[in-house]
Amino acid sequence: MPFENVGWLSYFGQIIDILLVTYVIYKLIMIIRGTRAVQLVKGITVILIVWFISGFFGLRTLEFIMSQTLTYGLLAIIIIFQPELRRGLEQLGRGRFFASRTTPKNEPVQKSIDAIIKSCTYMGKRRIGALISIERETGLSDYAETGISMNADLTSELLINIFIPNTPLHDGAVILKDQTILASGCYLPLSENPFISKELGTRHRAALGVSEVTDCITIIVSEETGNISVTKNADLHRDLSEEQLREILEKEMLSDDKASTQSRFKWGGKKNG
Repeated sequence: MPFENVGWLSYFGQIIDILLVTYVIYKLIMIIRGTRAVQLVKGITVILIVWFISGFFGLRTLEFIMSQTLTYGLLAIIIIFQPELRRGLEQLGRGRFFASRTTPKNEPVQKSIDAIIKSCTYMGKRRIGALISIERETGLSDYAETGISMNADLTSELLINIFIPNTPLHDGAVILKDQTILASGCYLPLSENPFISKELGTRHRAALGVSEVTDCITIIVSEETGNISVTKNADLHRDLSEEQLREILEKEMLSDDKASTQSRFKWGGKKNG
């Protein structure tokens, strides 16, 4: 029979279909990973779980609300995920959709830490104001787009040169991603916390503001005192020594290294927020 193998061809086609859809979903996850869209995806997952539980236990009102939320959620998703959708289409147009994404190893990360500490120590001693945000899981692409794109290799000399007073790029924040200076002169959201000390300036408020909406680490070098501070998870830790700054960066940026997770110093300094 000429069509006796049609069943097997159908199964083979279904397998190919599943593999292709799985791969596309995987690449989409890679695109939104490292952006604020990850948090929105988690929220949608919670809605789906609540919808399933409400249906299982017969909670009709809650099920109806969740159903309506999902029904009209497609338009909301398109609006909310607009930057990520645009970025994905740009990557597709450039042929980068099928490019692999590698994870940085500890050695280059350690070099980046050394460069950051060297530059911050240099600027602190000379009271050169600086604001440096280090991207982690939640992306900072939206904020990087407000500044000047650089995509330059991270070095202490370049970081210092950016923040030299009266230069075109010194005003604003520098955003780091992996071992790259992604952009400079960026605008960060100011914190609206009413309990912030009045003695703190715009740099500290911006560092706190971005730490309230992302998981990034932001380093501030005070122009008035030369003190180094760090914000993370809406907490501000002030007047850090070079050793304390190194310990924080190694603990956060080398999280895969067991030795780096053993803290030798506490965060120390004054705590605000």
